[in-house]
Formats: sequence, structure tokens, C-alpha cells
Amino acid sequence: MATILDRIVEDNKAVVATRKLHTTLHDLEQFAHFDRTCISLETALEARTFSIIAEAKKASPSKGIIRDPFHPVAITQAFQKAGAAAVSVLTEPIHFLGDIQFLADCRESLSIPILRKDFIFDPYQVVEAKAFGADAILLIATILSKSQIAELQAVANDLGLSVLLEVYSEAELSRVDIPNTPIIGANSRNLHTFEVNLLEAVRVLSLLPPGTKRIAESGIHSTEDLVLLQSYGIDGALIGESFMRHENPGTALASFISAIS
Repeated sequence: MATILDRIVEDNKAVVATRKLHTTLHDLEQFAHFDRTCISLETALEARTFSIIAEAKKASPSKGIIRDPFHPVAITQAFQKAGAAAVSVLTEPIHFLGDIQFLADCRESLSIPILRKDFIFDPYQVVEAKAFGADAILLIATILSKSQIAELQAVANDLGLSVLLEVYSEAELSRVDIPNTPIIGANSRNLHTFEVNLLEAVRVLSLLPPGTKRIAESGIHSTEDLVLLQSYGIDGALIGESFMRHENPGTALASFISAIS
């Protein structure tokens, strides 16, 4: 049975095809940010005992509009000031109401890594991420074959982009070249029931070898959740909705960071 991720990928195939017609790979290579040296996400994560990748997103398929008005530049600036190790910016336009231009807009005022959060299945999207100012990309094992993951990682490596490889289950780790994937995230949401189980994410991450940066994703709503993750030796968390629903996302992030400092 198709999951929501499968439907999102299908919907975005047309989006990517249209972008290819309007902006070629050669065009992307002429963009101002294309020759910029990326800021290493791995290095940013290594600088902290526990790192938070703070996410800016307007909407989601399950929750609808999360933040309106939505000002990604101001939000990511607040995240940086509050101490985020990196920021994640949603660029998927149909289900999350994101925009690839958000990357370039945010890039101008940030000195920490920007992760392009999208449903990447085509090497074109990796080049696009670099051209618009991203430092890292998310790759979702659930929607990719082992060969696709390897291909997209190779393109990212060639461009100097970091990769956060996300899995939803232990079985998906078999698709990943773990020794050559320094940052791996486990999403705690069940794609069929939508239930969230942080301890299942912890269990999957515990299977990774020492040296791999382990990131918990989804369902992290409180400082207690962060303390729990830290107690199991998890290296960081990607958090979005909790911050987006707060009147001041930067203040919300600062309170989370104070709980684990």
C-alpha cells in the first residue's frame, strides 16, 4: 500500500520535470551560490555534545498550515541566534508549501549549515540544492533504492554537500552504505499508523557503529524528549513543528538548548 511519502514523490515528479525545462543544469551552475564552499554539517554536529537542527516549515500533509504568516529568513535568523547547530528549510511546494527560493533567501544571513529538506529522487535536485545555497540535503531511504541512494550521495559528495540519510526502520539500513554515511537519522513516525515512538528511533540508531552521527527525527515536543534522547547517547535531533507553533521560534529553541546544556 502506498504511503504518504510515495504520493508526495509522485506529485513532485511533474514539479522536477518542469524545473528541468525552465532551468537547465548549465543554468544552475551559473548561479552565484554554486561555487560557494559549503559549511560542513558533520563538523557543525561534532562541535556540540547534543545538536539541534531547527526546521522552518509552513505546513505539513498531516497538520495543514502550521505557521501563517511564515517568514523563513526571520525564523532561521532566530534559530541561529538561539544556538542551532544547523537549520532545515522545507522546499517541497505542494504538500509543505515550501519554495526552493527560501534556501537562497536564508543563505544571505546565516553562517551555520542549511539543510534542504525535500523529497529528493533525482540528481537534478541535488545540483539545485547547491545552486540555491544549501550546505546539506536530506535523503529518505524509504523512497529510494540502494542504487539511487548511492548515486545521489555521490553527486552530493562531488558538490561538497553533506547528506543526512533518513530511515524509518531497521530494515532500511540495508540500503545504506553505513561506513560512508557519516550522518544518519531515524524517523520515529510509523508511516502507516502515523504513531510516533521515540524509543523505536533510538533502537534503530543504536544499531549504528561508533562514529556515525545519530539524529532523531519527528515527535520531539518537549525538553523531556531531548533529555531522553541524550540519555541514550543520541547525537542530535531535527525539530520543526514544536518551534513553528511557538510565538517566538527562537525562544522555544533556546529553552530546549538550555535543558540539555
